Amino acid sequence: MLTYDLLHPQLLAGLAAAGHGDRVVLADGNFPLRAGTNPSVPVVHLNLRPGLVTVLDVLEPLLGAVPVEAATVMASPDGAPVPAHDDYARLLGERAALSAVDRWAFYAQSRADDVALVVATADQRLCANLILTVGVRTAPAGTP
Repeated sequence: MLTYDLLHPQLLAGLAAAGHGDRVVLADGNFPLRAGTNPSVPVVHLNLRPGLVTVLDVLEPLLGAVPVEAATVMASPDGAPVPAHDDYARLLGERAALSAVDRWAFYAQSRADDVALVVATADQRLCANLILTVGVRTAPAGTP
């Protein structure tokens, strides 16, 4: 029995196989999964219907299961603020600052060899994609 909120078997397997520096792509409902990801990387489909499940729904329990050292978002094509990014920054807190890249750079990063897992969501917010870089697991306080 797991004692944290992330219960999805495929997500847990993908995260368990990821190591320091590997990346996890949380794709919104507009993301081109076939063209935008490395075909050798497992894809977990959580896109039940438009708006259900969102990137934020996945991010929250994921943060309880894996350390994150960096986060990359897709910038809006017109440079306008993206409300989803504020949500991610709030949840990530001091774990990792967000860096923004344009759409084509985001797609290139999503296809990179260091991507360990892709999660397809049905998030309808524009530019709601997020790439997380797995951090280092540290020993609990007081452990030699």
